[in-house]
Amino acid sequence: MKQYKLVIFDWDGTLMDSAAKIINCMQLAAKACGLPVPTDNAVAHIIGISLQPAIRQLFDIDDEMADKVVLAYKQIYLQQDATPCPLFDGVEALLTALTSAGITLAVATGKARRGLQRAWDSTATGHFFSHSRCACEADSKPSPDMLAQLLVETGVDVDEAVMIGDTTYDMQMAKALGMDRIAVSYGVHAPVNLQAFDPLVIVHSVNELLGLLLPQSESASRKLEQVDTGLCKQVP
Repeated sequence: MKQYKLVIFDWDGTLMDSAAKIINCMQLAAKACGLPVPTDNAVAHIIGISLQPAIRQLFDIDDEMADKVVLAYKQIYLQQDATPCPLFDGVEALLTALTSAGITLAVATGKARRGLQRAWDSTATGHFFSHSRCACEADSKPSPDMLAQLLVETGVDVDEAVMIGDTTYDMQMAKALGMDRIAVSYGVHAPVNLQAFDPLVIVHSVNELLGLLLPQSESASRKLEQVDTGLCKQVP
């Protein structure tokens, strides 16, 4: 695989194991608003889209009702639900190795800016990322707007960048720009659905992703060994 100048990550389901919290909060928000409670799979399917359009799609409701669900969801997410959201095993080692190799890292996420900042603060990982685009700053996935903005901001050509994500929305927006893309199978969308958007490869762990991006790096080898032996610090 080529050496990329810019690696762009999705956040939820790619770096952070947050699906359980998102699903639980969405189901509680549905109850609070008197809507039918969606299944786990139904909620998982819309993870990655910006919140308001995701809710409209999930419940097939108008904007006014969607706004009520948004408010309920945010309140539950911040004040009521205590489901943990750890980083996936090996993420800290991955980010350390990539930045040590001089690769620019960015995030393209359906989270709002405040949500991404909270995630960075809770995991102490914000310093790894030079650039980011959130739901409030660009058109919602699967529009390629987030990626297009990041390319302009970084001055990196599309063929020198790669998008890494766990949803078809991540793959779709990268494909629309002709950007290389790597899918991860440990998130919320099934590999068969990810494959439909022609990723370079589907990886099954963060460990595998690191070896793919930095196959010749001594740093990568060292970090891989640490992951395998459980020496890497895990964020609670």
